[in-house]
Amino acid sequence: MMCSVTLGQAARIPGINPADISALRIYLIARKATEGQGKMSHQYENTKDEIMQVIPFVPSHFVVPPTLETEEFCLRMLTVHDVVKDYDAVMSSVEHCQTIWGGKWPQGLTLEQNLIDLGWHQKEFQTRRSFTYTVVQPSEAMVLGCVYILPTRKPGYDAEVYLWARQSELAGGLEDRLYVAVQGWLALEWPFPSVAYPGRSVSWETWRSLPDERR
Repeated sequence: MMCSVTLGQAARIPGINPADISALRIYLIARKATEGQGKMSHQYENTKDEIMQVIPFVPSHFVVPPTLETEEFCLRMLTVHDVVKDYDAVMSSVEHCQTIWGGKWPQGLTLEQNLIDLGWHQKEFQTRRSFTYTVVQPSEAMVLGCVYILPTRKPGYDAEVYLWARQSELAGGLEDRLYVAVQGWLALEWPFPSVAYPGRSVSWETWRSLPDERR
């Protein structure tokens, strides 16, 4: 079930966490600030028309994995403190990032807009609505990419996952190894029986042909 409410109405709903109201405010600010940026319109399509999602993405008892560590890279929550290194990774990989969701993002992205985006991702993670992980070197000297674990409206799936690796690392196969690692991680440690990886485990043509369900 989903409902459309204003911020004022949401604040008066019994049992609504104040942190959720804060998340809604950040969403509205971010949506306005990044209007026309392809990435945001796709990533937040589940909240584009509905301001609040009532059904939780993960069970309340589920402990969200803080990290995924390999000898080559580490995944951890993306936060506003990553803005400079994340921006460098994104803007050095513009052409490749545009293949992940389609649209123009991150063309024309500014550091300020990226900061707003990261603030939204961080709040979404904290309120357990979606989970975005930065991919960093074990030393944290460089951001290598990003992984997005998002709720989905597509029938037959419990989550949709997107990922990308820095464009300079593609020739060496980093993105392929990241994909394999994330697949195993989601299968073993997350509560999603069926996960879609659009453009990877399911073709874009098939994915886009699936109807959206209200949840």
